[in-house]
Amino acid sequence: MDGIKQAAITERLPFPVLSGAKIFSFRKIIPFLGSAFVVSVGYIDPGNWATNIAGGSSFGYKLLWVLLLSNLMAILLQVLAAKLGIATGRSLAENCREHFPKPVVYFLWGMATFAAMATDLAEFLGAAIGFKILLGIPMFPAALIAGIAVFGILWLKKFGHRKVEAVIFSMVALVGIGYVIELILAKPDWTMIGRSIFVPSIDSASILVAIGMLGATVMPHNIFLHSDIIKSRVIPGNLEHNRNLLRMTKIDSAIALNLAWFINSSMIIMAAAVFFSNGIAVESIEQAHSTLTPLLGAASSLIFGIALLSAGLSSSTTGTMAGQSILEGFMRVKISPFLTRLITMLPALVLIGMQVDALKALVISQVVLSLQLPFTIIPLILFTRSKKLMGEFANKPIVNFLAYLIAFIVISLNGLLLYQTFGGEFSF
Repeated sequence: MDGIKQAAITERLPFPVLSGAKIFSFRKIIPFLGSAFVVSVGYIDPGNWATNIAGGSSFGYKLLWVLLLSNLMAILLQVLAAKLGIATGRSLAENCREHFPKPVVYFLWGMATFAAMATDLAEFLGAAIGFKILLGIPMFPAALIAGIAVFGILWLKKFGHRKVEAVIFSMVALVGIGYVIELILAKPDWTMIGRSIFVPSIDSASILVAIGMLGATVMPHNIFLHSDIIKSRVIPGNLEHNRNLLRMTKIDSAIALNLAWFINSSMIIMAAAVFFSNGIAVESIEQAHSTLTPLLGAASSLIFGIALLSAGLSSSTTGTMAGQSILEGFMRVKISPFLTRLITMLPALVLIGMQVDALKALVISQVVLSLQLPFTIIPLILFTRSKKLMGEFANKPIVNFLAYLIAFIVISLNGLLLYQTFGGEFSF
């Protein structure tokens, strides 16, 4: 009877059931690529643009190593988040609600919501700046247009997650192509690039931007989102399928997040080659756009604007999805994504109305994300190391070690930031 029930379930699935025999055939892999690309959008959102442009224009290629480190950390954490969803059938937020005392749940929900709001601020501001740049209109109407555009992408969810994934994948591809062209035009110093990627260097002057880059790359809301959206591909009780799904997810995450790393690195390289090498201190994304025209030509600034708009719209969509996942998972409260989008637009519209410096707001929002990271990473490690909860999907000792190391690095960098905030100086 169970076999008949399982067969009936699998016939209705919008994806094939994975079996060991043909796991690596191209036809089998394609339906399972997408969830990590949805998540990867958060790694190239306008908050990343702000921290990467600030880092490249102020410190040259010096902070490229931060992106490599952040990307390696992000891949491991996203795989752990997806594995939690596959093994338990519940998101990280749902597992927190199930296994922690209520005061802890409320605290973690508050922290996660705060981080999601900071993320959404960055993403929505970026989309608004993109429309402002391309249409030549004031910031406030540009923000309203951005809101309408995001509503349109969210509307596609009624036709299934794959439609939204396809739109987001197209936008990520557009950003990637744009930055390939930018690199060709910028003609950077490849020797310095190679050295800066693998040789760490940081001091009290660059710590704020470095922490912001970390917060912009390893993002709390992405961890919550990945653990949630992967559940749509899980088949309860089908261990072979779920094992292979985890393998597919690792491939998906490696491709998507390494693409995001390339785009992020390209942002720093472009800013270093074009702005830092010419002694130009960039104080806003609009300034970065306008400065590109005399330095690299009108085509470069147009590509910059299109890529920024694509990143802003796609990441604002996934930010709304993450906010929903956090609210539903922690509090069992389900509301329309359109209402979520409307509510989370309001802080950004207020800041725009107050004419707050957008670049500074973007960088600070990413620092907030970094300070929240330990409260996401630690529960994730606690759950995924548990054999009782995860069964055969529980972390191996080496994975636990790497996860603990990531938590230590994040907490240490946050400590350095607080030390510098209260007047301390350092260099190493």
